Amino acid sequence: MEDAGRQAVELFEAARERLADAPREHLGRLVVPGRLRAAAGARPKVVPDGEAWRVGTLLISAEAVYEVGDVLRASEERRRGFTSDAARRRADAEAMCVRGGFSPGDVVDVDHVEIDLGALSASGSAGPLRVVDGVVRIRWTAAGATMPLEAYLREKIDALLGE
Repeated sequence: MEDAGRQAVELFEAARERLADAPREHLGRLVVPGRLRAAAGARPKVVPDGEAWRVGTLLISAEAVYEVGDVLRASEERRRGFTSDAARRRADAEAMCVRGGFSPGDVVDVDHVEIDLGALSASGSAGPLRVVDGVVRIRWTAAGATMPLEAYLREKIDALLGE
């Protein structure tokens, strides 16, 4: 399985090379004020935490690979009627991005989870990645469908680059 971890690292290095000139998205991290700061009026915000290329269900940064979490479009706080609590929560999260320093309209990926490629070598799985018959595969649908990571990256990067 050690070969599988090395295989994944090499595939992501090659992906970074292909993506070098492609636009990146912002990574954000939720910051919740402590009780004293909250009592003084401080509110939760999403602050910048790097950049990454979104490649399907993955976020590839220069240093790490993440599983996509929530994708938000930063927007000013708005007060209006909402059709659902989910819409209200989403609008609140988008406003947290602006409070944290993002510009309205910026795409911000939050709640992303780092994929430990070392665990892939040790146990044969890490996040959406699994080793099956010596090949690293990715689970790319909620239903659990998998495909070889190499083919997945090639297909998604081709689409992203318009090739």
